[in-house]
Amino acid sequence: MKNQTLTNQHGVALVVALLILLVLTLIGLSSISSSIFEVKIAGNERFGKAAFYASKGGGQVGINSLPNVDPYSGNFGEDASYRSGKMTDHGPQSSTDLGLMLKPGYEVSWQFTRFQVNATGQSFGATKEVEVQICFGPFNTQYNN
Repeated sequence: MKNQTLTNQHGVALVVALLILLVLTLIGLSSISSSIFEVKIAGNERFGKAAFYASKGGGQVGINSLPNVDPYSGNFGEDASYRSGKMTDHGPQSSTDLGLMLKPGYEVSWQFTRFQVNATGQSFGATKEVEVQICFGPFNTQYNN
């Protein structure tokens, strides 16, 4: 008499097929999760770049408006990115302080004023800031600008 449990293997193919299907499903879910994560990273990078370029443009707006040091803000571009900025005049702080700086390679009579522009850019929740240092001049020379 033969052992019936060893020769009856009709359900093995179904069990193996279900295990392979389970493994393939887990691989598919992992791939989908990884793809979603990569798309979010790419979107965040795009928004960060848009905010950086907005702040860079804000710095240029500040430079172009010197020696006026009023704060500024506004929207621009098709995605309505926002930029704002403030400028600091590091010129005279008192009546006795000339507030002028000297630059190496220039005569002592050539004096320059220093400005600082801080510009912030925002795009879809991403925020970037740039700082620009400007040396403006020369003053008190025969070549005044």
